[in-house]
Amino acid sequence: MRSLILPGPGRTLAPYTVKNGPLSRPKGLPQFKRIAFAAAHMVVDPLAENCPWVDSAVDWDKTIQFREYLWDLGFGVAEAMDTAQRGMGLDWAGAQELIRRSLAAAKPRNGLVACGAGTDHLTPENAKNLDDVIRAYEEQFAFIEGLGGRIILMASRALARIAAGPDDYVKVYDRLLRQVKEPVVIHWLGDMFDPALKGYWGSTDDYAAMETCLTVLEAHASKIDGIKISLLSKEKEIAMRRRLPKGVRMYTGDDFNYAELIAGDDEGYSDALLGIFDAIAPAASAGLAELAGGNLASFNAILEPTVPLSRHIFQAPTRFYKTGVVFLAYLNGLQDHFLMLGGQQSGRSVQHFAELFRLADAARVLRDPDLATERMRRVLAVAGIV
Repeated sequence: MRSLILPGPGRTLAPYTVKNGPLSRPKGLPQFKRIAFAAAHMVVDPLAENCPWVDSAVDWDKTIQFREYLWDLGFGVAEAMDTAQRGMGLDWAGAQELIRRSLAAAKPRNGLVACGAGTDHLTPENAKNLDDVIRAYEEQFAFIEGLGGRIILMASRALARIAAGPDDYVKVYDRLLRQVKEPVVIHWLGDMFDPALKGYWGSTDDYAAMETCLTVLEAHASKIDGIKISLLSKEKEIAMRRRLPKGVRMYTGDDFNYAELIAGDDEGYSDALLGIFDAIAPAASAGLAELAGGNLASFNAILEPTVPLSRHIFQAPTRFYKTGVVFLAYLNGLQDHFLMLGGQQSGRSVQHFAELFRLADAARVLRDPDLATERMRRVLAVAGIV
């Protein structure tokens, strides 16, 4: 039952047998010494009669059930972020409904939620000046804060398009941070995740951009819980982490190097806000619980095998990583189909899925190897591989 034929290098086919069982899940609600947010994906309604590339049809019950699964594993949920296909299938109207439902579901279980606020209802070409960008942010702030939610201040495509240089970023963030009710998490998303954000903070040199971002952090430290950087560079994250104002956290968004960044060094560590935690949630939960108990070797033994899987899922073009995340949710029985907003299940090749399957086995994140094998077989059959 656990054997199947998988595509290999050079258009070859070869038998593969699942080698590993799943990791054992910690009993009860795990306790972590790192703050750990999982950016969560969307589950679509597979029976909706629509045009998947244009229309959004969300299965709200399954979408919220997945968040409950993350809360039960000890994670906070980073809501309505890029993992939820924000700006790539999920518009602001859909994000509002998602945020409303997620915050309501979190209350009875004391689930931690932080919600993405951006400017995606303002198309970049309609942004005429900085005040347009600020008003767009303020509208989303008001909605989230009106529901009692915490804000993740997302990067703005509109701002990236019209900003003349670093001073414009400082002006916008200064206006926004002066008015937030509670400390926010600032999200610096690299252009590998969204090409429209190239040159954010006023420079295509990440270290120069970092200086502008640090200027903002230093000026408004009391209004900032932390900074999440998604540049896929541990060197840049560590360099910035060591210069953060007192009390401002570094939330790693590095899906290539998260294990060592979370473990930290003699000068500090990173908390986490990661899309990969959606896909490897049981392993990440078990690893973080071991780290909280002072068992660094066990933490590394659990998390390090997941890193090759994450690097594969987030390979270029990185913005299609959501396809791999949802594929694993399907393999693991967390949803009954492999369909996505915007039809983005087509964002990766069958070769990509085959290697993902092998790496997921090596990382021990296949919850039920028999089920995963059968579902992998179905996907392969659609591609003509039997």
